[in-house]
Amino acid sequence: MFDRIALYLQDAHDLREGLDVVRYAEEKGFEAVWQAESRLVRDAIVPMAAYAAVTDRIKVGSGVINNWTRNIGLLASTLLTLDDLAPNRIICGIGAWWDPLAKNVGIDRTKPMKAMEETVYVLRKLLNMERVTFDGEFHKVNGIELDVVHGRREPRNVPIYMGATGGKMIEMAGRIADGIVMNYCVPVEYNDTAIEQLEKGLRESGRTLEEFDRPQLVVCSVDEDHDKAIDTTRELLTQYLAQQPHIAQASGVSKDVVESIQAILGWPATHEQIQAAKHLVPEDLVHRITASGTPDEARAKVQEYINHGCTCPILYAVGGNTKLLIDTFAKA
Repeated sequence: MFDRIALYLQDAHDLREGLDVVRYAEEKGFEAVWQAESRLVRDAIVPMAAYAAVTDRIKVGSGVINNWTRNIGLLASTLLTLDDLAPNRIICGIGAWWDPLAKNVGIDRTKPMKAMEETVYVLRKLLNMERVTFDGEFHKVNGIELDVVHGRREPRNVPIYMGATGGKMIEMAGRIADGIVMNYCVPVEYNDTAIEQLEKGLRESGRTLEEFDRPQLVVCSVDEDHDKAIDTTRELLTQYLAQQPHIAQASGVSKDVVESIQAILGWPATHEQIQAAKHLVPEDLVHRITASGTPDEARAKVQEYINHGCTCPILYAVGGNTKLLIDTFAKA
């Protein structure tokens, strides 16, 4: 049994079906559900509101939204609204996005570190119900506040967790964030270096590793049929390794494998292209960077991530049998 466990949903499920999944996870003792927002498919905010509306205890996080496409005032008011719906249950997971997607929609991610630092600074002040004037490179606000007239005026308990993969962003998370969302599709050894970077930032902020939350996304495909679980994960990795180079780099995947997959996949990738390329993902890679296989195999791999610094696994339920995954890790 795991002390803490969370669920990660993206776009594989019908949204209404996702409501049932989240209710079942709450029933089985999961502490949080995190909704993805990465590709141009499903935004995080609408599902988060839906999950919050049909549950009572489970926390609801964005895993993760980016700091480029929402005006800072709108972002703060959105989180305020979610907190009105589910007080003290909302978590803001926010990341620096990635190219080529950002570039393809006209976003020039210049100085991503500076942009993120300004976002966290202003957002925290707004959620603390302060009146904010700030003249930065990326955020310029003049005397704005969350001007609640009807409702709760007190500061909102919406912790800000930075999604970070690279060492410098991880270090900054330790310096300025309330927690970090560590990335998926990485070997457990990656965590050791990430924790070292995180501790550098924590020392600057006067905090210790023990008091800083470190949930981690973990790709998890569970099936009583080992081969079926592995094949399902191959499909996911085929797409992610080709289209999200920061994950491929952190995974330590060979350049030859990535380029071979990219030669087959278009943008966006079609189902047929993924099927044609998935054989290029070796099974040993699946085992090295995901928790895939039978229930016992999945539990053992997730425990490895915990042993290497993860405080709460956020299980990315790839494949169709999400109920089996929840039952595999259930607390209740």
